[in-house]
Order: sequence, then C-alpha cells, then structure tokens
Amino acid sequence: MAVTVTTFGCRLNALESEVMRTRATEAGLDDAILINTCAVTAEAVRQARQAIRRARRDHPGAKIVVSGCAAQIDADSFAAMNEVDLVLGNAEKLTAKSYAFGPDPDGAPRMRVNDIMSVKETAGHLVDGLDGRTRAFVEVQNGCDHRCTFCVIPYGRGNSRSVPMGAVVAQIERLVERGYREVVLTGVDITSYGGDLPGRPRLGGLVSAILRHVPELDRLRLSSIDSIEVDDRLMAAIAEEERLMLHLHLSLQHGDDMILKRMKRRHSRQDSVRFVEAVRARRPGVVFGADLIAGFPTETEAMFANTLSLLEDCHLTFLHVFPFSPRPHTPAARMPQVERATVKERAARLREAGQRALAVHLAAERGATRRVLVEAVGTGRTEHFTRTAIDAGEPGEVVAARIVGHDRTGLIATALSEAA
Repeated sequence: MAVTVTTFGCRLNALESEVMRTRATEAGLDDAILINTCAVTAEAVRQARQAIRRARRDHPGAKIVVSGCAAQIDADSFAAMNEVDLVLGNAEKLTAKSYAFGPDPDGAPRMRVNDIMSVKETAGHLVDGLDGRTRAFVEVQNGCDHRCTFCVIPYGRGNSRSVPMGAVVAQIERLVERGYREVVLTGVDITSYGGDLPGRPRLGGLVSAILRHVPELDRLRLSSIDSIEVDDRLMAAIAEEERLMLHLHLSLQHGDDMILKRMKRRHSRQDSVRFVEAVRARRPGVVFGADLIAGFPTETEAMFANTLSLLEDCHLTFLHVFPFSPRPHTPAARMPQVERATVKERAARLREAGQRALAVHLAAERGATRRVLVEAVGTGRTEHFTRTAIDAGEPGEVVAARIVGHDRTGLIATALSEAA
C-alpha cells in the first residue's frame, strides 16, 4: 500500500494533505496512512478518532501518522491511542524529516509537536494541484490573530502569517501551466493577508497582482472571507474583475448583535448587511454563502430569529451551519449553555431555511447562460459555485451551458458549444 491521506475540515487542510503525502513519500515512508484532523467541533474530533481506529482495523500492518489541528491542540490524547504510530504538529507535518521512522533504536518519537505560536513565517507549498481535483487551492495565509470566544483554531494554527506575493503568483503561474483553469486562494483568515509582510500589502493588492500577472488564469476564487476586513482594492476587484468568481463565502457566524459581542466578533449585524448591499450595488450577480452557528451560549429564541432573518437581509444562498460545540479552554465553553436538544433543533431549522434560500437561487437560474467548470463527467460548478449536472465536457474543461432546470441541490444544464 502506498501513502494514503484521510482529510477532515477546511480547504487549507485539503491542500496540506497533498503536501503531507509528498513529504512522506520523499522521506521514504511506505504502507502508511496519514490522518489530517480538524478541531472546529467536537464531532470533527470524534470522526477523526473513529477514522484512526478503522484504519488500524482495516490495515493492521500500516503505519498511522496523525496530524492537523486536533492533533496540534491535544497531541497527548492522540499519542495515547494504541492505533497511532506518530503524531505530528501542523508545522512538522509539512517537512519530510518529520516522517522518518529511524534510525533511533526505539524508532521515531511518538510525538513531534512544537509550540505553534513560535512559528513566524509560512511558505507557499509547491504542489502541482490536488489529487483528483479539477481546481487548485493555493495557500496565501495561515493562522489567526483574533480570539473569537468559541474558536480553538488559533491554538492549532498559530498567529497570522502570510505567503509573500511573488511566491503566490509564481505558484499560480505553475498551476496554470499544468492546465488548471480555476484557483482558490485559501488560508485561515485570508482577509488579514499581508499584515506581517514588508509594506503591509492587503488581499485586494494580491488579487489584483494575480489577475494582472497571470492573464491565462481563467477563474479565481476566494475561500471564506471576513467582510469587516475587506479593503478598498478587494472591493474594486469584486466589482470590476470578471475572472474573480461571482461567489463570496462570508464568516458571519450570527445575526444578533449581543451574541456577536459575546463571540468577540468585530462586526455588527448592520456591518454585514451594509457589506452585502455594497457588493450587490457594484456587481449585482454575486451570490453569498455564510458560516452560521446555532445555539451559541445565552442564545434566546429572539436572538436565533435574528440569525434566521439574516438569510433574507444578506441574500444568503449557501449555508454552512454549525450547531454550537463547546471547545475545551475557550471562553464560550464557560458561558451558560443552551440545551443540546434546542441547539440541534435550531441548527435543523437554520438548515431548512438555507434549503429554501438555495431553492430560490436555483429557480432563478433557469434560462441563464453559465460557464461550468467540469469536475467529473456529467457534473461541474458554475461561476456561482452552484453544483450543475451537464451533458458535455471532460474534467478540467470550462463549458458554456444553458440552465434548463434544477433538482433539490443543483442545476441541470445543456452545453451550448465545445469547451470554452
């Protein structure tokens, strides 16, 4: 068996899993399973542990290496699992030497996890895309300087640090040369990009530089952004750059001002509404997704209603709904908790509202002409990142198509011509 990777969590983890596979192979590791964990929720950690046990059961002779945010934050508990051979921190997982299992008499140390807060720089990892994917993710930033009361991710990722602009552009040029039509800029808090670099560039400057210096790049996307950090140049790019895709995913988290303060967020409800309206005024076709938490401590029914109404007020189409999950050592875990049954019920209502909002978007697309990036034979994504069944095109091609219908979760399209 070669090196295989099981990934949990975000797009940045997906990118880093490919780096892990490459580094482990460079180190000569074979017959190994790498498990790249997530710590956003207790459920994500539970699933990672379940995957570790299943991997050992199915592959008794393989070496099992565990890394990612959950392993960085709670390395001892993963090292204590009998199934685990090695635990690597989030910095260590990206270097080949970390995967060496000898020549120490006792084999490799069970843990190689350093203080993530001591990491001051990050680099663009030169991977040639992602295995089995038709779009490429490019890391532009890592870590987070903010301390939202519900979030453990800064303790798994460290403080914010940015990839120099030239390295990002060079990586995208390489990916385009390899045939990628779409690139996604990813990180932990990408709208904080550049604060640690000379001259303190902003994300808008990076986006403009990419589109200027890589004219062959067909489509550029942003992963989740914090609207309160969006700079003027990024707003101008959203308004003017046709190659910057018509989908923005916002880190909103809630729709009630008191809960936002208790979360230690830096925006108000009205800030979110103003941002969306400003974008829509400049580029009416943009659609919005959002991360939203249901059942945050002290949340009343009236407070939850303010999140529900945010779907209409912010014209949200795609939701990532998280039932609140108390994470160890966070301030929110010490706040008065909402009953678990109520948390789950509110999350279900929020998802149902999200389904209705998605249905409105899907119905409105009928008759539109879109350019679909084919992800696999018969399916792809429009500029809005809407899943689309399509009757033509090979993976990696961009096909002009007319939207002729939809089902519950996506569009149905007919190609207008050969690949664009």
